[in-house]
Amino acid sequence: MKLYERPSLLFAACALTLAVALTGCGTSDPSPERSATGDGAGVAKVETPAMTVGDCRLEATSGLPEDAEVVPCAEPHDEEVFHEIEMPDGTFSQQAVEAASAECVGDAFTAFVGVQREASALGVYPIPPAEETWDQPYGRTVYCVLFDPAGQIEGTLEGAAR
Repeated sequence: MKLYERPSLLFAACALTLAVALTGCGTSDPSPERSATGDGAGVAKVETPAMTVGDCRLEATSGLPEDAEVVPCAEPHDEEVFHEIEMPDGTFSQQAVEAASAECVGDAFTAFVGVQREASALGVYPIPPAEETWDQPYGRTVYCVLFDPAGQIEGTLEGAAR
């Protein structure tokens, strides 16, 4: 099973991490308020690389994850952030990031969706940290993102069992 089912998003994630490194994390409000239930309370355009578990998002037309718009999960959306992995302190290691990213298709996927990845029709990809952002706020987080290859969805994918 190939972890990265959207290669263009892997490129976009790398571009995002470079943009963060060059901008110093952008805004004075590092994370728009959001509802823990993903109901869209405090809906805001994502201005920083910080995402939150439960965010439902419209895929950015630019292809860059930081340009994705957070929307209520009850509305049509393209993807849902379902898990995050905080990498430990220490030196950046691409191998460690890749190993941690595998959790996106492992137990975290199964616990959230209700079936193992191999039996699921849903797609998943990680937004990994990069060496350039490692020592910045949110710079060590791997975000796990679900999507339905068939198109937009309404509601959360939690417990979808498909």
